Order: sequence, then structure tokens, then C-alpha cells
Amino acid sequence: MRTISSVLAMQRLALKWRRLGPRVGFVPTMGYLHEGHLSLVHRARRLVGPRGKVVVSLYVNPTQFGPREDFSRYPRDFARDAALCRDAGVDVLFAPTDAAMYPGRDQGRYSTYVVEKTLSQSMEGASRPAHFRGVTTIVAKLFNIVLPDVAVFGAKDWQQAAIIQRMAMDLNFPLKVVVAPTKREPDGLAMSSRNKYLVGPLRPQARALWQAIQTAQAAVRSAPTPVSAARLKRRLCRQIEDQPDARVDYIEFFEPETLASAAKVRRGTHLALAVFIGTTRLIDNARL
Repeated sequence: MRTISSVLAMQRLALKWRRLGPRVGFVPTMGYLHEGHLSLVHRARRLVGPRGKVVVSLYVNPTQFGPREDFSRYPRDFARDAALCRDAGVDVLFAPTDAAMYPGRDQGRYSTYVVEKTLSQSMEGASRPAHFRGVTTIVAKLFNIVLPDVAVFGAKDWQQAAIIQRMAMDLNFPLKVVVAPTKREPDGLAMSSRNKYLVGPLRPQARALWQAIQTAQAAVRSAPTPVSAARLKRRLCRQIEDQPDARVDYIEFFEPETLASAAKVRRGTHLALAVFIGTTRLIDNARL
């Protein structure tokens, strides 16, 4: 496996691959990798084949964090991540610096961002203003640097994946965006780098997100007619906040393709939720 930190070096290699013909699969990450990330790497490998190239980026993107969020303490372990990527058969680990990705930003000389204006307004976009501006900007930059044929994202960040698919279509990126299933712990908790923050009694309380999804699924299965979204939200909120350290940020029911809010919940409606367990904010989603 080759490790590259230079944007120019990565672009030159990507252009070389484009001339020579191997398909390129790309998995963008913020590091502190877990089995969920590695499942995306394996999916990318299957998509490009044994003769293709798989690139993983490792970059904690500052522009997608708000001023009171966890950018400075976001878990980082480059040596561990590099070893996991090597064992997973990654061809290139791209780990750029802030200066390379946002030249002149510290001096106020970086001013170009990519903004999606419809799908990004609700849920995470409402709770974390400017978050998706940072996501779309960094992903667009990475697409331009790595030049992948296919990019793989996880379904745990459903809204993010939908926004990136829309951006790729709207801006004519010549690639396919693939959304792979969420990987879960044995008790149902969605795998996340932020799970590291869940210590002591907080970890078992985090199961409340998956339990809420299961409650919603059961309610939809058993109801002879569509269920009131408002009523089901209240039920799930009470269930989650029965945990002593849990606080609901949002619970939303929506159409999975358009992200349009759903007043009635039926089979095929999507559920997304964000919950604070202590000071750790977790997200999850599922199609009902």
C-alpha cells in the first residue's frame, strides 16, 4: 500500500490510472476506522475487481464541524488506520493536510464552497448549520483529486449519501455513487467512530436508537393503515428519553428518495434520528 499526502501526487497518479485503464474505487473517511469502514473498502474492491485500484482517504474535514462540535477531539489514530487499510488490500491511502485541502484558509483566502440547497435543509442540515456545505465541498474536492469510477458511502449517513448522489448528478461527476448497508454491533448499535466516547453506563444506553427503530418497524408492520408520524415521534421520544442520559435531537419520517417529510408512516417510509447520549451525538436510520 502506498501512502500519499500531496494533492498533486495523488492527482498525477489518478491521471496515470485513467490513461492506463484500471477502474478506481474510492472510500472517503475521517479515519478511526472500524468494520463499517472496512465493509465499504471490500465493497469497493468487489466493484472494481482484482485489477482495479482502491483508494481510501483519511481526512478529518474541519469545514463540516460547527464551532461547538468535536473537531479537536475527534478520534485519530493514523498508524492503526494505515494498518487496517493495508490488511484490507487498499492500494493507496490518501491523507492530505488542511493546508493542502484548504490553501490559505487560515489567512482568510479560501472562499469557494459547494452548496446543495434542497436535500440539505432538514434533519442534519437543520441541526448542524453549514455541516453539509463542508461535506459537499470536501467530497467534490476529493472526487476531483482521486478521479474515481465509483465511490462508496455508508447508509448510516443516509441524508449525506443522498446529497452526494444529487451533487454528483447535478455537477456531472463521471462516477457512480454506491450506498452500502449500515454495519451494526451485535446489540444493534450502528458502528461509528464516535462510539469511542461511550464509556461506562453510556454504552448500553446507546442501544436506545436501534430499539426505537425496532419499535417503529413493529408499529408499521402491525398497523392496518398508515400511522401518524407525529404520534409515533412522541412515542419514540418517550422511549428513548427513558434512558437517564439520552436526549433526542430529532426524529424524522420521510420519503427515502426525496427526503420529503412524511405525515403518515407506512411500509417504505424512512426513519432517521439523532440522539445525544451524554454529550455524544449519535445518528441512525432505517427504512420501515
